Amino acid sequence: MPSFKNGAVEIAYLDEGEGEPIVLVHGFASSKNVNWVYPTWVSELKKHGRRVIALDNRGHGDSSKLYDPEDYHIGIMASDVRALLDHLQIDRADMMGYSLGSRITGYLAQSQPQRIRSAIFGGLGIGMVVGGGPGENVATALEADSLDDVTDPVGRTFRAFADQTRSDRRALAACLRGSRRLMTRDEAASITVPALIAVGTTDEIAGSAAALGEIIAGSEVLDIPGRDHMRAVGDRVYKAGVLDFLARRP
Repeated sequence: MPSFKNGAVEIAYLDEGEGEPIVLVHGFASSKNVNWVYPTWVSELKKHGRRVIALDNRGHGDSSKLYDPEDYHIGIMASDVRALLDHLQIDRADMMGYSLGSRITGYLAQSQPQRIRSAIFGGLGIGMVVGGGPGENVATALEADSLDDVTDPVGRTFRAFADQTRSDRRALAACLRGSRRLMTRDEAASITVPALIAVGTTDEIAGSAAALGEIIAGSEVLDIPGRDHMRAVGDRVYKAGVLDFLARRP
């Protein structure tokens, strides 16, 4: 698997297929494989004539593990994605994030729209602005000696997921504490690139997709029926909606 360095931090990535590039940014405690390869996003996008690029965020997958929350501010994590575009000599690309990956995508769409052809916010609605997402309860669960010691239901969900993916739990706890910057309403309203907001209808973590859609002018909302935060990722309605959005975007 190829990698490059952004400063001292090594970032692993994949780069497959031919055509217009789309960059995939995975969610918290996930990886490029868990979020995008195994649910067949990479193969599906390649089949539809796309060059697919996906990275392991710092602290995740095969990328460098860091243990200071200051190393995980959203702007810093976004700089890894921007550096990957520079490394691959890509001026502009479509970008799809999921959950934390959507926060990173949103940061880039707002601060450097010249690099983003369109933005897809998966697994994140109004939580981008008013909260949502895992909190300190999840960081505490990640640091617990055993899953048996975790009683908080959301904490248990993320801890079990981290154990399943054999993640570095201490790095994840630092990432969670450092990456919780919210976008202001004005910042979100200043996003002008074509945007799709895709959230499961039973997702209690992302917040309302429609509420975020009211802030980002011209954005489209895709409801993923009957799916929660974890199970929306590979949903066929989600995939069909994204492919349709990409096919229609200017």
